[in-house]
Amino acid sequence: MSTPQPKPWIAQIHAYVPGKSKSASGKPLTKLSANENPLGSSPAALAALAEGHVAADYPDPDARALREKIAEVHGLDPDRIVCGTGSGELLHCAVQALAGPGDEVLASRYSFSLYPLLAQKVGATPVLAADDNYAASVDNLLAAVTERTKVVLLDNPNNPVGTFLPPSEVVRLHAGLPSDVLLVVDEAYGEYVDPAFQSAAFELAAAHENVLVSRTFSKAYGLASERVGWVTGAPNLIDLVNRLRGAFNVSVSGQKAALAALGDQAFVTASREHNAKERTRFAEAIAMLGNHGISACPSEANFLLVHFEGSVSAAQALEALSDAGYAVRHLPSQGLPNSLRITIGTAEATTDVIATLRRLCGEAA
Repeated sequence: MSTPQPKPWIAQIHAYVPGKSKSASGKPLTKLSANENPLGSSPAALAALAEGHVAADYPDPDARALREKIAEVHGLDPDRIVCGTGSGELLHCAVQALAGPGDEVLASRYSFSLYPLLAQKVGATPVLAADDNYAASVDNLLAAVTERTKVVLLDNPNNPVGTFLPPSEVVRLHAGLPSDVLLVVDEAYGEYVDPAFQSAAFELAAAHENVLVSRTFSKAYGLASERVGWVTGAPNLIDLVNRLRGAFNVSVSGQKAALAALGDQAFVTASREHNAKERTRFAEAIAMLGNHGISACPSEANFLLVHFEGSVSAAQALEALSDAGYAVRHLPSQGLPNSLRITIGTAEATTDVIATLRRLCGEAA
């Protein structure tokens, strides 16, 4: 008896795997595996969520008030903004609009694990350019461009490494691309970067017809559960994304929470400052374990990618941290079997993680 058969490229896809929140035995763990905000959410956003709404009514299909507030905060044109169910939906729309069977979607070797799936979902071929000491390399990305390349995905800051290409390098990348290739600058962690650099990608998108910039409310804004993201770019790109995004895609609660969160930039600043302080403390502690073969990549995001290349393995560290009550991200499927991505948590969590790793190395905690 025959059954419905998927397209061959769909049959090859492995579902996206989120960060774990439980141990192997099922014990709940403190999540340092999904890069969530340890400070929680803005009180203003929580108050907006507590107001409630009429569940029988559809949300604003265009998220007009939210787009206008995003535009106000970032100095953008609201008509050049689209909101989505997290930035992931909008990234998918961008790839879907331009790539298909026979085409290529390009990213750096160590990039967001969703990127290859976005290509595979539309039958395109994911291509990963060689890294430069784990970081994205503009030269290597440009060298990997072919006549089949339709979209270049750049997560900046990068996930899972945390590295950051300065604006001048992003400009150089764009300048080296054919005009019919779309550059998507995925700034999911953009609010954690020095504010002096936070508008550069927006300016690039405003000046060119082949640049999209994406942001999310899931990280610094602490609204991961509400699934709200947005992109900005030229009118032709916004039109394409609007054609493909889901109808009524951002819920009433998501729009209300994101709108209120935008009005509380003090919370975003506090999140960035907390992250910078604890990330520096964590990085310094990791550097002190260098004689044990432990190191970390420089990071501008809200996590560190920690390498275990000595007597202590990543698997041992993963187990020790789980025993201490923390879930972190092991990434062998991304070619990082000797590394753990560890979210910057509360000050207490940072202290505990440092102490656990020191004990594992035989040092006094």
